[in-house]
Amino acid sequence: MNEITLPVLTASVISKQTFLQVKDGEQGGSQKMTEQGNAIKESCKTSHSFFTDVTYSVVDYNGLFITDRIDALNFRHRSSEPGYFSTWHVAGDPTLIIIRSGILRITLRSGEFRDFKAGDLFIAQDRLQENEAFDEHIHGHCAELIGDETLLAVHIKLASI
Repeated sequence: MNEITLPVLTASVISKQTFLQVKDGEQGGSQKMTEQGNAIKESCKTSHSFFTDVTYSVVDYNGLFITDRIDALNFRHRSSEPGYFSTWHVAGDPTLIIIRSGILRITLRSGEFRDFKAGDLFIAQDRLQENEAFDEHIHGHCAELIGDETLLAVHIKLASI
């Protein structure tokens, strides 16, 4: 075993890059460049969420296969009762979610879904661009509890992935 692969829920970014050419010495050139920079920043929008995989290399310590350290910011315990269903939302910060009991279904806008059960883990990191407003018709994923077992999970906020 040389690596561990985890499913990751993420979002793509669409960028319309246009470059403004400003002649040397032209009046208002730096203002135009600032306006152009703001326009490029404004044109970066988050698209649909999707699943991908991230692979981490592991090192063998006498049969204990382990990755390098991954910094975490905090962790929380989670419980959701049968019938739980979320509206469309994004995860925001990268969060490692470890399912302890129950089945959590994550559904994407495309209709694709994955079920995560006890022992499964995944990273949720779909998020919006800075100062971007959530669009309920484009962004995010929804989550629901499948079956009649209470969901118990651990959420670990990661510093990065």
